[in-house]
Amino acid sequence: MIQKKICMVGPVGVGKTSLVARYVHRLFSEKYLSTVGVKIDKKVLQVDGTDVTLLLWDLAGDDDFQRLNLTYLRGAAAYLLVADGTRRATLDQAVEIQTRVARSLGSIPFLLALNKADLVAEWEIEDARVAALARQGWIVHRTSAKEGWEVDAAFVELARQALRPRRAQPGHPSPDA
Repeated sequence: MIQKKICMVGPVGVGKTSLVARYVHRLFSEKYLSTVGVKIDKKVLQVDGTDVTLLLWDLAGDDDFQRLNLTYLRGAAAYLLVADGTRRATLDQAVEIQTRVARSLGSIPFLLALNKADLVAEWEIEDARVAALARQGWIVHRTSAKEGWEVDAAFVELARQALRPRRAQPGHPSPDA
């Protein structure tokens, strides 16, 4: 069985822990519990005929007081970058986090989850902004940890990305070499 380390990254309070709980345990809680450090869960699945164990590293949220510890991402096959669709600023923060990760660790596959899609009346992220990210090659899913919308699809796509051989980026050796 193949094992892949997948990290959950994003600003504080965007729903990283809730997405993992929905995916792994089929649970959702309205209670907000801030992640301290890292919490690791495991999910076994089959992707395109391959048995895979995802080791899901739920990392503490990034904010003005606590920056994402990039050392937690070492050895990650991919990461789920999460923003809260009801708070436009979290997308700006997520883009900044992705820039830091790419600068520090090179090209690691990722997927952007715009979480809380069930809160349609409170949605703040414009379709044009999402389309611009998609034109840059970003894979974007609108998710709802509460309702379960697109959660499985996002993780399966992330696993699929993690299983693909990666090509070397200019200035970075191939991780598969």
